[in-house]
This record gives sequence, structure tokens and C-alpha cells, in this order.
Amino acid sequence: MYSIGKINQKIYKCITEDIITEEVIITDNQIQHIKDRHPKAYNKVLKNIQEAISTPGYIIRDKHAYTGLIIKRIQTEEGFLQIVLRLCTSGDEHGYKNSVISCWKISERRLQNYLRNKRCLLYTSPSPRDRSLS
Repeated sequence: MYSIGKINQKIYKCITEDIITEEVIITDNQIQHIKDRHPKAYNKVLKNIQEAISTPGYIIRDKHAYTGLIIKRIQTEEGFLQIVLRLCTSGDEHGYKNSVISCWKISERRLQNYLRNKRCLLYTSPSPRDRSLS
């Protein structure tokens, strides 16, 4: 288990009000999952994951409870970084933390599809730089 950083609870309350910790972790199993399923994105994703979690461009509703799709523009390449983040709530076992489930790159076209479905959009960064589509 590796600590990635912390979330801003004010931002992430759009997923749930019941957040019991700011700390975000990733496990060895999840790192292996990313290597296996998204090998081309692995290095870029892990290099930028802390920044994406601390200053997301968008947060999209996920189909699982207490989980959001965090989207952030990747600085040096076209495309976006998408992270599946599960928040730790009072219903979880003691000692659990907010956890990265998976992450990969998505295209601008995929992001536009998400944004057209407004009921899924939970958060948009107030800073145009964090959510730039150019």
C-alpha cells in the first residue's frame, strides 16, 4: 500500500458527504491491475496521479457507490487522465483509506461524451487551466 496524497474534502463531497479521511492510497494489486490493463498509460498515469487527485478538472458519477471518475488534462500529451477513486466512508472497516481502483488515459471525444450526459457530471474545476479542452 502506497500513500498518494490527500483529497480536498470540499471538492469530493460531490460524491458523498460521508468522507472520513483525506488520505488516498493505491495498493500493489491496483498497480498491477493498471500495468496489466493499461500498460501504455502506466508511467504517465502514476507520474500525474497525485496532481489529478488534488486538483481534478472534472468529477463524473461512477456506477459504484462512493466512487467517482476523476478526470484531469495530461500536461505533456493529448488526452486526459481518468482515475477511478473510491472514497472511504463511515460504513467501511476501520483503517480503510480513499483508494485508487484503476486509471487510464481517455480521449477528448470520450470526455465530451461524459460532459453531454450532464446528470453524470458532479464537479467542474473553477480554473479553466484544470479543465482545458484545447
